Amino acid sequence: MIDRQQNPDYLNSFLDYTITILNKSPNTVKEYNYDLAMFLKFIKMHFKLTTEKDIHSIDIKDLSLDTIKKIKLDDIHAFLSYLTINNHSKAATRARKSSSIRVFFNYLSQKANLIDNNPAQNLESPKLDRRMPKYLSLEDSKKLLNVVSSEKNNKERDYAIITLFLNCGMRLSELIGINITDIDFSECKMTVIGKGNKERTIYLNNACMKAINSYLEVRPKEGIKPDSVKALFLSSRRERISTRTVQYIVERELREAGLDTKKYSVHKLRHTAATLMYQYGNVDIRALQELLGHESISTTEIYTHVANEQVRNAVEDNPLANI
Repeated sequence: MIDRQQNPDYLNSFLDYTITILNKSPNTVKEYNYDLAMFLKFIKMHFKLTTEKDIHSIDIKDLSLDTIKKIKLDDIHAFLSYLTINNHSKAATRARKSSSIRVFFNYLSQKANLIDNNPAQNLESPKLDRRMPKYLSLEDSKKLLNVVSSEKNNKERDYAIITLFLNCGMRLSELIGINITDIDFSECKMTVIGKGNKERTIYLNNACMKAINSYLEVRPKEGIKPDSVKALFLSSRRERISTRTVQYIVERELREAGLDTKKYSVHKLRHTAATLMYQYGNVDIRALQELLGHESISTTEIYTHVANEQVRNAVEDNPLANI
């Protein structure tokens, strides 16, 4: 939850704008608040408006618009430099914060007309490293599913969770948000709310339908918390399963399958689904983009690089390679 009482009014007005006009998801709004609160705390420290040494303890409630009007592009660069040197932030983290700052100043200058000049107008995003995605091989994926299906508490639920991750490539937030009413059992498909609050359809294969139906047979029917009655996946407390619980389940099952939990995670199961579909399913890149809910096809193209790497390896493994 966002503690709005700690924010200056103009920051809260921006958050309201992102919810009502930009239609951003609660998670995105929370990220905006975190990023911008940290930026404003840095500004207060950077402009020597506080003697507090710990940036997290700085109070920004009294940071006036007059101070905001003094911010220049160099000050934003100083913040990104601070993140790099003091927090050892990765390029992806700095890119997200840069994006938050751009949207924030665009609101202040163009939408709310609270400031005359936009210091973030020419702000560039840090260049991101294009790394090959980590993913489970087909053999390791089967090993993981076999481990989950073994006798244990909540095995039907946990098996359904892992099956959906590996077959559909959905995000963690999408899986947690699934309601039973989102599933069309006759058409074998479901609707999920993805990144940016965008709705999309995910088609369910036989493995997914079988796993979901098996879980629904044992899913608790009584004592469910009122706000979780529609939720597909329930915790032991009979409420909608949490992010941390799903992460714990995946980490535990990976460990039991003998797989490296430092290398693999919930998000890596999404990479696995995408990679396996591209490698074995002859999936068109545009279809894969739609399935994964990527806004830009450049994000999806990383999975074609995986295939290209396999082609290179195949050539290098040719028995005539070293003659």
